[in-house]
Amino acid sequence: MMKLLNIVSSIKGDASYSIQLSNAIIESIKKVHPDTTVLTRDLAHNPFPHLEETHIQSFFTPAENHTEAHKAAIKHSNIAVAELFDTDVIVIGVPFYNFGIPSTLKSWIDHICRAGITFSYADGTPKGLVTGKKVFLAVASGGIYSEGHMTGYDFAEPYLRTTLGFLGMTDVTTFRLEGVNYPDNTDAAVAKAFGLVEAFDF
Repeated sequence: MMKLLNIVSSIKGDASYSIQLSNAIIESIKKVHPDTTVLTRDLAHNPFPHLEETHIQSFFTPAENHTEAHKAAIKHSNIAVAELFDTDVIVIGVPFYNFGIPSTLKSWIDHICRAGITFSYADGTPKGLVTGKKVFLAVASGGIYSEGHMTGYDFAEPYLRTTLGFLGMTDVTTFRLEGVNYPDNTDAAVAKAFGLVEAFDF
């Protein structure tokens, strides 16, 4: 049985192109691996808190020395890290907000970046500890950022690939549903993105 973690970060619900694209990826995976179980973490409706001082203190304080405040602060991170290690495939919906990712998705990433747990500097160089995972990014944007003069404005995919790779997740595939805000291009953009998903060898 394969376990899939579905990360939702769009605030637009059923109207969200990133959610639609993520769902198409998941359905394609389930066609090939029908025994796949899906755990959805909806960050838009149940966001993880943005990091505060207590969170950082809890990350770097040994568990046996945790105060009640530390235990409360580290709860979300422990859940996120456990879900990450317990999954085989991760699908991350990435709506493009102001050239980057939603702050809720950034918060989730902040909670999974844990020294000594998801990455290590034990030998003096960084080593990702979250290995053996396959990641799919479902990136949706009103403009086109995969080619042309706007490529330099894409701070979403490069950031995610760098951060996930730092944690050991280097097997990353990106699907894009882009250009939906261009006049008369929405249907073509959707068809192109879904066609690429259907043609992919999952």
